Amino acid sequence: MTALPLSLAGSEASSMDSCWLAPVLQMAAVASGNWPLWPEPGPQGWTCFPRVATRSLAAKPKPVRAARDFAVATVQRWGAAGCADDVAVVVSELVTNALRHALPAAGETQQLRPVRLGLLQPGPCVLCAVSDPSRAVPVAKEADVLAETGHGLHVVGALADLWGYTAPSDQGKAVWAMFSAGRERDAAPI
Repeated sequence: MTALPLSLAGSEASSMDSCWLAPVLQMAAVASGNWPLWPEPGPQGWTCFPRVATRSLAAKPKPVRAARDFAVATVQRWGAAGCADDVAVVVSELVTNALRHALPAAGETQQLRPVRLGLLQPGPCVLCAVSDPSRAVPVAKEADVLAETGHGLHVVGALADLWGYTAPSDQGKAVWAMFSAGRERDAAPI
């Protein structure tokens, strides 16, 4: 595959802070049929110079709430408020999974890297990604319907247009979800 340009982070984050998002953008572009990316928007409006916003979460008090608030504010600022509710739920699930399952247990010697949230808008969609230091891949498990946990990736799959994860490495992995920016979810009948 062709490498993405080094200037991925273009507008709202420095390239050092967001270089971990390049594989996310590449995977989402391939999965959605928007690859290769070009400086000028392609037929579906995607470009290799997306809007980017990032935030480290590991040291924040109430990191799930901080991630959700940051994601909603960013998506609204980008004019994609139609998907803000779905993005908020998915970001909550992905950050919760990262904090619960991907950080080293007490006493482990794995180098601690922060859990990071990244948002990208490469065109008429929004990508959210959560990176963590774990090499374990996310697996949607068959959870007991009455269980209080184990439904997170099913929720992500139900709300996002696409989702996936980058290949785990020594740096960890990123789990991502893509949303059409202009969509409005139909209200469920009562």
